[in-house]
Amino acid sequence: YVRFHLISPLIQQSAENIVLFDTFVNILSHNLGEPAYEADVAQLEYKLVAGEYGLIIRVKGFNHKLPLLFQLIIDYLSDFSFTPAVFEMITEQLKKTCFNILIKPETLAKDVRLLILEHGRWSMIDKYQTLMNGLSIESLSNFVRAFKSQLFVEGLVQGNFTS
Repeated sequence: YVRFHLISPLIQQSAENIVLFDTFVNILSHNLGEPAYEADVAQLEYKLVAGEYGLIIRVKGFNHKLPLLFQLIIDYLSDFSFTPAVFEMITEQLKKTCFNILIKPETLAKDVRLLILEHGRWSMIDKYQTLMNGLSIESLSNFVRAFKSQLFVEGLVQGNFTS
């Protein structure tokens, strides 16, 4: 089991940064779908999570091939690229997800409660408005470049690994 948390202070600076981060993680997951398929068949599991303060990379499975899967994820992260079509698809998915959260009273109430309780939290309404105002491909590219330049890493490795 390998878990790394790539933490960046950049994410929580604005609602736009949070939306750009979510877009980045979703595109990264989309890009990894095909190359990581063989790892899935080999019973290796991975998950990319857009955490509140950074990207969480979780990988688990048999230890002799796990470093290869982790290296694949890191390679795609470091050489991040996307097409305009994928960018449009992911932003449309995010719009639908935000809208579905906003139309459910229980999830909206939870979001408002957390907004009141947590300092520096951005509401789902702020995120949805940012998405509806539109994101640019250039803003995502600039965000990803800045994100990769301001990272702090925490990691946990459990299992049959050498130092």
